Amino acid sequence: MDTIITAILLGIVEGLTEFIPVSSTGHLILATELFGYGADTWKVFNVVIQLGAVLAVVVQYWRTFWAVGMGLLRLDKMSIAFLRNILIAFLPSVVIGLALKKHIDVLLGSPMVVAWALIAGGIAILAIERVAKPGQASGVAQLPMRQAFGVGMLQCLAMVPGVSRSGATIMGALAMGIERRTAAEFSFFLAVPTMLGASALEILDNREALMSGAGPAGWSEIAVGFVVSFIVALAVIKAFVAYIARSGFAPFAWYRIAAGALTVFLLSQA
Repeated sequence: MDTIITAILLGIVEGLTEFIPVSSTGHLILATELFGYGADTWKVFNVVIQLGAVLAVVVQYWRTFWAVGMGLLRLDKMSIAFLRNILIAFLPSVVIGLALKKHIDVLLGSPMVVAWALIAGGIAILAIERVAKPGQASGVAQLPMRQAFGVGMLQCLAMVPGVSRSGATIMGALAMGIERRTAAEFSFFLAVPTMLGASALEILDNREALMSGAGPAGWSEIAVGFVVSFIVALAVIKAFVAYIARSGFAPFAWYRIAAGALTVFLLSQA
């Protein structure tokens, strides 16, 4: 398959799955295997095109980011609390991600790890849906620091491909009593520094290969994947927030379990 076409398809997969609790990284790994490429050879591409999804968050919530930025200049308490909570939640992924990067890179090339993580995550979502009590409507700035830190710690579970960053953060927030919309938006905002950091680290570590054009996915493929993931993610964010405001997460859980079981079966037959 032509690499540009592959980049388009993977960009669609990234945009569709980044902000719903099904694991974008896991789906990208499985998709590259399905298209006949080794997941490890497209690892950098899969991480960097997440920046397209980051841009979708910035565009969708530009008024919030603008208000927070202007508030910080005035030393507004709510803007400071917003930034504080994002940074507190981001910190665990920085420390643990840097410490375990070599181990994480190994997992990024393992479709079987993705399959079992999809199943486990689906079961966890069903369990949390049954026991989580609906929280009071609030906002990211109103969250206590302990809850922000707890969400950040749970985000680290997504370093295992197939767990889902959005799934770990949103469902973890619900389990801590944070209401649905705030849980989703906190997950979106937290994605910005998290994915910026992960992408920058991958580019830095693989700068020589990218500059030389070595490997199947170079800057052209990354640019195409970035644009496609941005467009698709922008549409998904709007639809997802509207959906979770009135519905639960069980459909995503059953999808994860079915997709994971099918993947385990197919990989065991290979």
